[in-house]
Amino acid sequence: MSIEEKIKELREELQQHNYNYYVLDTSEISDYDFDMKLKELQALEAKHPEFDDENSPSKRVGGEITKNFKTVPHEFRMYSLSNSYSKEELEEWEKRIQKIVDGKVEYVCELKYDGASISLFYENGVLKNAVTRGDGFQGDDVTHNIKTIRSIPLKLKGDFPEKFYIRGEIILPLEGFTQMNAERVEIGEEPYANPRNTASGSLKLQDSAEVAKRPLECFLYNLAGNHLGIETQFEALQKARKWGFKVPAESELKKSTDEVLDYVNYWDKHRHDLPYETDGVVVKVNSIRQQEELGHTAKSPRWAMAYKFKAEQESTVLHKITYQVGRTGAITPVANLEPVQLAGTVVKRASLHNADQIAKLDIREKDTVFVEKGGEIIPKIVGVDFTKRAQDSQPTAYATECPECGTQLVRKEGEAQHYCLNTNGCPPQIVGRIQHFISRKAMDIEGLGGETVALLVNAGLIENYADLYQLKKEDILPLERMAEKSADNLINGIQKSKEIPFERVLFALGIRYVGETVAKKLAKHFKSIDALMQASEEELVNLDEIGERIAWSVKEFFQVEANCENVQKLKEQGVQMEISAEKMANQTDLLSGNSFVISGVFEKISRNDLKKMIEDNGGKVSSSISSKTNYLVAGENMGPSKLAKAEKLGTSILSEDEFLEMLAK
Repeated sequence: MSIEEKIKELREELQQHNYNYYVLDTSEISDYDFDMKLKELQALEAKHPEFDDENSPSKRVGGEITKNFKTVPHEFRMYSLSNSYSKEELEEWEKRIQKIVDGKVEYVCELKYDGASISLFYENGVLKNAVTRGDGFQGDDVTHNIKTIRSIPLKLKGDFPEKFYIRGEIILPLEGFTQMNAERVEIGEEPYANPRNTASGSLKLQDSAEVAKRPLECFLYNLAGNHLGIETQFEALQKARKWGFKVPAESELKKSTDEVLDYVNYWDKHRHDLPYETDGVVVKVNSIRQQEELGHTAKSPRWAMAYKFKAEQESTVLHKITYQVGRTGAITPVANLEPVQLAGTVVKRASLHNADQIAKLDIREKDTVFVEKGGEIIPKIVGVDFTKRAQDSQPTAYATECPECGTQLVRKEGEAQHYCLNTNGCPPQIVGRIQHFISRKAMDIEGLGGETVALLVNAGLIENYADLYQLKKEDILPLERMAEKSADNLINGIQKSKEIPFERVLFALGIRYVGETVAKKLAKHFKSIDALMQASEEELVNLDEIGERIAWSVKEFFQVEANCENVQKLKEQGVQMEISAEKMANQTDLLSGNSFVISGVFEKISRNDLKKMIEDNGGKVSSSISSKTNYLVAGENMGPSKLAKAEKLGTSILSEDEFLEMLAK
């Protein structure tokens, strides 16, 4: 046997043993024998680098150092899930589904793992990269660290697609977490707070050898890609197991929401028997065709729902109510609590939301309160233990002045919150607006974080986000913890942000009620900041899905002289204030004023490409047929009831070819 053949044989044998132990939970070899074979492989690879393989089992031990994790866009967006907390909400979700799709709907129930989301890309059966969820549109490349997790296959087995993504959750099983904390306590270090945060933090460690020491697992639950040849979610899970992925056996196929609720109730009682943390059940429509038909909202898939287990609750003492000022001037009351252990973390603070919430629950300082942390990331107070209230207790008098600048607070009619109107003189508002401007979904300025923004403002170097583009290296070098390289990265990051497209710049400006989706709509319609600034309130309201509140807010923003001055400065500095010529070339008003519904399976282009073509040419895509629908683009296997409804309403029905001909004309 040649050296190359021996190396190949050892790699295949070790990969199989890894799969047996970490995926199938069986073992055909002792730990000692495994280690001896691994050392033999490492020695051969060291002597013969010409046979190097980046996905060799020897790479599992780590050793690569990553100083900066590269940001990578997701080819297929990683959406978040909508949450449900009751039988009624689940049934409402089912009704919405049945209005859109034809035929029987089956569901797959999977446990909701409490960890860090990851997207793995495989090409020709080999792991090419691993990217964190990030903001759903882009994440960090953590491939070197992921390769150390032994339940993730570096090479696949069987009949897998040529290219595909598989999504999952990196978790830290409870036994491993307990062991890690015992070791930390023994050497006099603080124990980790909870398995979820520890798993998430592990992915961003710079030394992959340190990641290799942590007993991380990866549970896979979703495939993404084109032409995968898979018809159902349950089939996808079964095939992923055969290819070598760790797919938990608890996933089950259900025929009705009653069966789904039986599954939820069972695991709500038995979840504490599991070797890892779970906080609910994810319910998915089983048919991939129906999933495509249902599509997505701006934030989440319509075909999936997270049913969260009942929230954990504890009681503790509320010591003091303080007030935070947001970037829009909104005041948020905060309860400062006696620290209490809740859902795996120590809780010291909880949001009180607004004055109405405080009055409704009659929350007072020194009260014993009930704190909950269920689907909420931020704990909230849900009640007061009145039996423990002191006799001299006084009702809470809500703040009347801004805690930061002393300005009189204002509560407008119909608003839940109080506001500080000192927009350009209140420090948290100034810092908050700039922090929003540089955030990942906005200008994504590398090398500039929230703390540095505060330092820049406090040092008098910037007063607004437009000032960032006038910073020089010599200005920022004297700042605390600002080294030569950090200063270079910050200045380079600011310059690079001039390439950010107009719709994200518009979101970055921080116009109240203008989130990512609204910013895209406004940018697409008006094409430039100048056109938007000149638009009338009536013109804004007439735009699809832009209501009076958004229209009023946009007009109000541009009526403030300081905002217009900042926009002008950004334009002069070369920030993108209009849709690029390249993007404009792909957009027309050909389908403007027309509403489309896409249904069925298509041969020449994917449903996503069809949707993009409609939107790029000014049309609107809806999920269900109504009297406002102008065209139904019908593919193969379209549901008969959708076709019947279109015919009844007189909706024009186009085949795939007819739609493409319409665009060509």
